[in-house]
Amino acid sequence: MVVDRSGLAAFLRRRRESLQPEDVGLPRGVRRRTGGLRREEVAVLCHMSADYYSRIEQERGPQPSEAMVAAIAQGLHLSLDERDHLFRLAGHAPPLRGASGEHVSPGLLRVLDRLDDTPAEVVTELGETLRQTRLGVALTGDASQRTGLMRSLGYRWFAEPASRAVYAEDDHAHLSRLFASGLRELVALRGAGSRAAALADDLRTRSAEFRTLWDAHEVGLRPRDTKRFVHPEVGVVELACQTLLDPDQSHRLLVYTAEPGSESAEKLQLLGVLAPAGP
Repeated sequence: MVVDRSGLAAFLRRRRESLQPEDVGLPRGVRRRTGGLRREEVAVLCHMSADYYSRIEQERGPQPSEAMVAAIAQGLHLSLDERDHLFRLAGHAPPLRGASGEHVSPGLLRVLDRLDDTPAEVVTELGETLRQTRLGVALTGDASQRTGLMRSLGYRWFAEPASRAVYAEDDHAHLSRLFASGLRELVALRGAGSRAAALADDLRTRSAEFRTLWDAHEVGLRPRDTKRFVHPEVGVVELACQTLLDPDQSHRLLVYTAEPGSESAEKLQLLGVLAPAGP
C-alpha cells in the first residue's frame, strides 16, 4: 500500500479542526481565536513532537509508522471506521478489530476525559490498562511503563508477586482465585489459539500457585463490591468500582469512587493534590 500524502493531510486537518479542547480533556484557555485544536495540542494528545505531526499535515517527512498512525487515531478520538481510513491513507493495513484491539472508542474517551478528579482506567478483557486518569496513575502506577505480558494485571499477579503490594493483603487469596477463574473462562470463550490461552500456558510453566488454581477448574467468581488499595503515601483506600462496557472492543471503563464523607474520600482528595497535573 502507498501513502496518500494529500489525502492523509486533508483528513487530519479536518478532524483536528472539528475538535474543541474540551472534547479531548484539554483546557480552552483565554486567547484562543480560532475553532478546533492546534497542531501542538494534537501532538500532546498523540505523544509525539509538534514538528513531526506538523510535517504530516504539510505532506512532508517520512511515511508514519503503524504505531504513529495508531497514536494519532487515538489522540484525535477517531471511531473505528475513521481509524481504519487513516491507516489506509497512511499506506498501512488497518489493525484487526475485536477483543484483541487496543483502540479505545471515542465514547469511552469522552467519559474518561471528564473524570480528572476520579481514579479511572480503560482496560482490555485481559486486564491490560490502555488509558488512565491522572488519579488512576497516582493510585495504581503508570500503566504506560509496562510492556509485553506484564501489561496484564492477572499475569503480573502471578509472574511478579511484588505487584500485589497495591492491594490489601487480606484480599490476595481471593484475587488469586478471581484472576485464575476469569482467565479460564476467557480461554474457553476465545479458544486455544487466543492471547488468553497463550497467557495461561505461560503462567502454568511459571507459577506453581497458578497451576494449582488452574487445575481446580473454578469458574464464576466475581469481584467484591469494595476494592482496597494500598498507597505508599495515603495508606489503605476503600473504593467501589463501576464498570462501563464497550462490547465492540471488549473494553471496560473502570471508575473508582469513595463513599462521600468517608476517610477514603478524604484520602482521594489528598491523592488528587499529590498527583501530577494532566496535559
